[in-house]
Amino acid sequence: MTAPARARRPQEVQGRPAGLVSRTAAAAVDLLVVLAILLAAEAGYAAAHRLLVGPPFAFPDPGPAATAALGSGALVVYLACGWLFGGRTAGDQLMGLRVTDRSGRRLTSGAALIRALLCVALPVGLLWIPFSRRGASLQDAVTGSAVVHDWYGRTRNRPTGSRPTGSPSAGEARDARGRMG
Repeated sequence: MTAPARARRPQEVQGRPAGLVSRTAAAAVDLLVVLAILLAAEAGYAAAHRLLVGPPFAFPDPGPAATAALGSGALVVYLACGWLFGGRTAGDQLMGLRVTDRSGRRLTSGAALIRALLCVALPVGLLWIPFSRRGASLQDAVTGSAVVHDWYGRTRNRPTGSRPTGSPSAGEARDARGRMG
């Protein structure tokens, strides 16, 4: 019988490439977020239609093709904006991941858009991760992006497993003036 694997702490994986499981979990969260946004938009449309036109209250039914196009478009916009403006989406935030270019900088608008399009059109590209030497998906290989563990908000210039000088360790917090509290 083999000994159970020791769980890794966030400090030990900081800045390292994210694996298939964490990236798939982040993608599932992102899909749920977009579905919730679309459901809220449909409910708002139905409520406005009910108020302006009158009964009955009914959700719109644009058909399967229009629904798929609207959902895909919303997902592309959500992913591209998340990666462009913050380097992460809600799913990435929850899983402690950040999407960067290979040098650790934020993606350009073109790279974020192409990566989002590829992620929506070809989600099975994640299956390339276990076979890639650098833990890259097919989308990462095409756009030159990387998905890394980033629990602390800054991956660049931080050695793996250490914290910057003067920053609080786990369980410590600093106020706006830098005092421990």
